[in-house]
Amino acid sequence: MIMLPQRGFSRRKLLQWSGLSGASLLLGGCGTNLLSNQVGQISEPLNQSLESLMLSQRPVPEYPVSAIEPDKLLINTFDFTPQIDPAQFSLTLDGDVNRPMQLSFADLQKLPLTSMVIQHVCVEGWAAIVQWGGVRLRDLIALAQPKPGVRYVYFQSADGYYESWDLASSLHPQTLMAYQKNGQPLSAENGAPLRLASPVKLGYKQSKWVTQITFVNQLMPMKGYWEDQGYEWFGGL
Repeated sequence: MIMLPQRGFSRRKLLQWSGLSGASLLLGGCGTNLLSNQVGQISEPLNQSLESLMLSQRPVPEYPVSAIEPDKLLINTFDFTPQIDPAQFSLTLDGDVNRPMQLSFADLQKLPLTSMVIQHVCVEGWAAIVQWGGVRLRDLIALAQPKPGVRYVYFQSADGYYESWDLASSLHPQTLMAYQKNGQPLSAENGAPLRLASPVKLGYKQSKWVTQITFVNQLMPMKGYWEDQGYEWFGGL
């Protein structure tokens, strides 16, 4: 496997070594209990502050197209895979914004297309080099015009999955709302018509089948599907 050029210690590695990573505070299990919840409540704000400081807006080095690993991107399935007709699809942008709007799939395709070849990293320990194509999230954010004070972005999916990001990660130039994978239209299993893709977040942060993006000033009690079960909230690489 081709590895990305070294950029020093990653944010996640540094936090793990310092003993501050939210994932390391699960006390050996994926479920939550009273002790892990209490520790998480104390540590998570500190995790957010440290990891946000380490986030850079500089692009992450990408791979050549020849490095794509088409068979290594695993598909995590749950109860069902949404089958969404692109012609009927609508993406809602709302919350604390000056210009709430709804965009059709055709509207999204009219926006500048960005393509990148990056490594998708899963918290389960596997990784795959993938080419994603779509609209930069920062371009959609510019259209919606968030109001002063917005710090977080929520993503709602057609299957009920929900996720939240910090605004800085959402504005990263390689954070995409993707509708292509490896130069082809995204499949339903991979999140069609629209999914998150970014080299600065772990896989569980990269929601599939996104239908709504909401901008808020404060994190709500429901932070994310896996985060509400004990996973680290920031989920950065």
